[in-house]
Amino acid sequence: MSSMIAVDGLQVGMFIHLDGGWLSHPFPLSSFKIASAEQIAVIRRLGLAQVRWSPERSDRPADPDAAAPAATAPTESPAQAATRRHRELLDAQREAQQQCERQFGEAASAWRQACDAAAARPAESRAQSEALARALLDKMLVGDDIGIRLVGGSGGERAAAHALNVSVIGLLLGRALGLGADEMLELGVGALMHDLGKSELPERVRHLEVGASAAELSAYRDHVAKGVALGRRMGLAGGALAVIAQHHEHADASGFPQRLAGERIALASRIVALVNRYDNLCNPPTRVPPLTPHEAVAMLFAQGRGRYDAGVLNAFIRMMGVYPAGSLVQLTDDRYALVVSVNSTRPLKPRVLVHDAKVARSDALLLDLEEMPDVGIRRSLGAGKLPAPALEYLDPRPRVHYYFEPLGQAAPAAQDDAMAVV
Repeated sequence: MSSMIAVDGLQVGMFIHLDGGWLSHPFPLSSFKIASAEQIAVIRRLGLAQVRWSPERSDRPADPDAAAPAATAPTESPAQAATRRHRELLDAQREAQQQCERQFGEAASAWRQACDAAAARPAESRAQSEALARALLDKMLVGDDIGIRLVGGSGGERAAAHALNVSVIGLLLGRALGLGADEMLELGVGALMHDLGKSELPERVRHLEVGASAAELSAYRDHVAKGVALGRRMGLAGGALAVIAQHHEHADASGFPQRLAGERIALASRIVALVNRYDNLCNPPTRVPPLTPHEAVAMLFAQGRGRYDAGVLNAFIRMMGVYPAGSLVQLTDDRYALVVSVNSTRPLKPRVLVHDAKVARSDALLLDLEEMPDVGIRRSLGAGKLPAPALEYLDPRPRVHYYFEPLGQAAPAAQDDAMAVV
């Protein structure tokens, strides 16, 4: 249950709710526990007079007198306390997941508006794409620990999901590589708009099918030049234009349209070229069978060491981990699990959804392997290698979509002994 509190009365430890749209504030989630005085300062700069807060989910109340325990408070049994704690964790977990998916959907809608305006209203399109890129950066830069979160799909809107996947992973990779603020903004705009030229192509050649004719290949490759032309009409910055122009160039000069090599390709373009390939392996736009995220990383490592910039590729693998979000895995204790969230700075111990026949999937808490020193991941598995009950329970999506998750504010994951409710 929530109530209103004046912004001047906010304290560290309060669990608050920021109402309004996705672009109305810089925080990755709209509901979170205040972790620092800096976050309070950011909230005050939003110009709000008051916000909603949940006393029962806060570490401290607004009224110091309310901190005294009630004399008539009922005593919980250990079983009741465990059940209550499980329910609280589950509610927080569901809320965090829903907010990530809602923000992903709002970002997809903003991307579509920017693309739809590109030809007829180019200045408006530039403003919208820059605002979206800046909002993504704000979400990412609020906290030090950012997770790459698996989110639900966006229906049939593959183009929007692809643009956001490339942008989310590309921006995190740019941060890992130390890009400056202006470079990050241009990377974000370029990643969002890298396929802009496809809107100028006939539907049948927007994606390159196996066995395409020379004419179809040439028509498909025209999307780069058409994208650059649209970007120039929009007045995009040079760094963003370079991403659009070079996102199919390869370090070994095997790409197109100019067969550039090495450092002749801008760093932001090298980032987007790699992440674009990763997402197309996981979410192919044609009838090619998709790879699991683990298989896609393994293929890039095995086959892409000459094609992609070595520094970018190594940073990508370190950030995504051997088992990226969306991977099906078997744990060292033989249980099957789905990787749901990976810490972009400490990827070896992700958070996973574990198959447990004794717990309904709707009641399952994520297991944080970082808190479980005796449990790890033994191997990655394709869907066909899982027993049918485990596969049905884990329910991997046919498409892999990613969004930022602030791990310091995310719904807490369970430790192993909290998985079962007494």
